[in-house]
Amino acid sequence: MQRVWELWGGVLIGWAILAPVAGGIGWGVFLWRTRRGVARERARRRGWAEVGIAVGTLPWVWMILTPLDGGERGVNWVPLVDLAQTVSEGSFNSFVQVSANLAVFVPLGLLLPLRFPWFSGVGRMFATGAALSLGLEIAQYALDLGRYSSVDDVLMNAAGAGIGAALGRLHESRRAAGRSYSTRVMLRMGWATGGSNAG
Repeated sequence: MQRVWELWGGVLIGWAILAPVAGGIGWGVFLWRTRRGVARERARRRGWAEVGIAVGTLPWVWMILTPLDGGERGVNWVPLVDLAQTVSEGSFNSFVQVSANLAVFVPLGLLLPLRFPWFSGVGRMFATGAALSLGLEIAQYALDLGRYSSVDDVLMNAAGAGIGAALGRLHESRRAAGRSYSTRVMLRMGWATGGSNAG
């Protein structure tokens, strides 16, 4: 944990500041949309998606683009080599590294289709995650951040986006049937009338 704090303490502090600020901005945008005639549930869903994408994705991107002191720049475009080596170590650091690479775009895969329905679908979000991750890997190399750019990172990031999309589809199917946790909470609080109002 000390090593994590040394590497990412600034990011964690930034996230702690970003989350409530983003929530406040989201609330302001929600009020603005409802005053312009957007249905409350639709405005709420859009706002939650936008805040979630920002809070759930930007800190990871910041971590990815943080320089590593003493690190070497390099490229590994052979699939699964880095992943196999990392997993074979069997250390806590290996677990953190693999989990983090998978988690980077899970919020994006979950929430981007909620905000922009065109992105719906596991395959489409996998491709979107791959494209974004490839851009980040290229940026790592171009900026000489002391990091290795690896095709395995692209694959795991893309898989995370696909997992997020799959979770989103599951939630929407349960929501349409009135069986999701969020729908039950909103009904209890008088925020929703049941059914699905996507978009």
